[in-house]
Amino acid sequence: MPRPVGATTRGTTNPNRLRRVDNWIAVHCGDLLREAPDPLVVDLGYGETPVTTVELRARLATAVRPDVRVVGLEIDPARVAAAAPVADPPGLTFVRGGFELAGLRPVVVRAFNVLRQYDEPAVAPAWRTMTEALAPDGVLVEGTCDELGRLASWVLLDHAGPRSLTLAAKLSTLDTPARLAERLPKALIHHNVPGERVHAFIDALSGGWRDAAPYATFGPRQRWLRAVAAVREAGWPVLDRPARWPVGEGTVGGAAGAPAP
Repeated sequence: MPRPVGATTRGTTNPNRLRRVDNWIAVHCGDLLREAPDPLVVDLGYGETPVTTVELRARLATAVRPDVRVVGLEIDPARVAAAAPVADPPGLTFVRGGFELAGLRPVVVRAFNVLRQYDEPAVAPAWRTMTEALAPDGVLVEGTCDELGRLASWVLLDHAGPRSLTLAAKLSTLDTPARLAERLPKALIHHNVPGERVHAFIDALSGGWRDAAPYATFGPRQRWLRAVAAVREAGWPVLDRPARWPVGEGTVGGAAGAPAP
């Protein structure tokens, strides 16, 4: 097995913390997994407990295909050993590994709240190492969220680089989309300044939210719907269907998911 690439991170987690990104993966990456000869998913850096890896496998097995395989990777061998009792081979396993993905060739990689603990210069090499290890049509979903999963954002990447940026929130607790800036992926969080694409996107979404204030009477979902629609009407390449907007998601394609050169 290749030597693990990376460092042990803090590893704190909570049940259901990653439910938003899991459901997004089922919708947006489901076809890749359904069509794959080997529907392998890697959960990189699951932390001190394997609960979110177990949840990921259960959600994908229900929503995508029952024979999906999920492998949880951790650099810390003690965490791998602690996770072993909940493994259910061949559908769920835990092994030691890092950004090199332990020599696996997954269709989907979920790497959440891992790179946030690294310095920004480490992000591009980590992205490159992971995407080079993907299956030919594989994708990487890399991002971060708060402790309860109420605020989250992630970038979808393939071998060519970032394809999209998603912002997601629990709408009943959201006061403004600007709050999502604090949970941007490491590659973007320091670029939320005027002149950067990610700043312009969050600013446009926040403006749409402010303009939609009268719709708050009908609930936060209606207000969010109007805000995302305003962003799309302003010319941003919103990728997800309006049916996804009520769950508090907004996905934009193009270069919004990458910092300016």
